[in-house]
Amino acid sequence: MRVHPRSAAPTPPFNALAARRLREGLGMAPGHVAYGLRAQYGLNVPPETVIAWERGAAHPDARELTALAGVLWCAPGDLLAAATTLREHRLARGLAPEDLAHRIGLDAKAYLKMEESGRWRGNERQTTALAQALGLGPRELVNATGRDAELAELLRDAVTTRWQAYVRPAAKLLPMRREQLEDVLQRLHADYQARMVATYSWGDSGGSGGQAGREYLDRIVDHFWSLARP
Repeated sequence: MRVHPRSAAPTPPFNALAARRLREGLGMAPGHVAYGLRAQYGLNVPPETVIAWERGAAHPDARELTALAGVLWCAPGDLLAAATTLREHRLARGLAPEDLAHRIGLDAKAYLKMEESGRWRGNERQTTALAQALGLGPRELVNATGRDAELAELLRDAVTTRWQAYVRPAAKLLPMRREQLEDVLQRLHADYQARMVATYSWGDSGGSGGQAGREYLDRIVDHFWSLARP
C-alpha cells in the first residue's frame, strides 16, 4: 500500500470523513474508487490506499486529490478541510499554478515561488485579482498571503498617528472598497484616541488607562475585522 506520511512535503488538508461519505453516497466500494482512479486518470492506487485516506492514516497528493474528486463527482474543495494557505485555496478551486498565475498577471515561476514561501508580494491589482480568482474575502486573503503581522503593524501605526496616511498601504493588502477602508481606519483611530484621552483625564501614567490602550493595540487586528464586517 502506498501511503503519504504526514511528515512528507505539504499536502492538501484532506477531509477523510467527507471522502467516505461521498463514496458511500454514490454506492461505491473502495475498489470501485481505485478502479476509477486507474481507468480514468492512470493512477495505480489500490483499494487499501483509498481506505487509508478515508481513515486519516494517509492522504492523497495534489494530483490524486483532483482525480479522486473526479471519481466521486465532486469539486476538489469538497474533499478539503478549511483551506488556509494560498496553495490550499488554489487546490480547493481546482486550479493549476499556471492557470492562477495567468489570471492574476504573474509569471508562473514567480507565483509558485510566492506560494511555496508563504509570502505574497504582488501589487494592488494582482492582489485584487488573486482574491477574485480564489473567491477570498479580505480576512481570508490576509491569512492566506501571510500578511497578518504586516497588517497589525500598519493598523497600530494608523491609530497612533494620522490614519489617512495608511489608507493606501492598507489598500495594497486588502481587497476592500476605499470608502469602507477609510471608514474603518477612522473609527479605529477614534476609538483608540478616545481611550488615550480617558487615560489622560484619569491622570493615569501607566496604570489602568495605559493598560487599556496597550490591550487595544494588542488586539488591533480583531478590532479591525469586527468593524470591517458588512
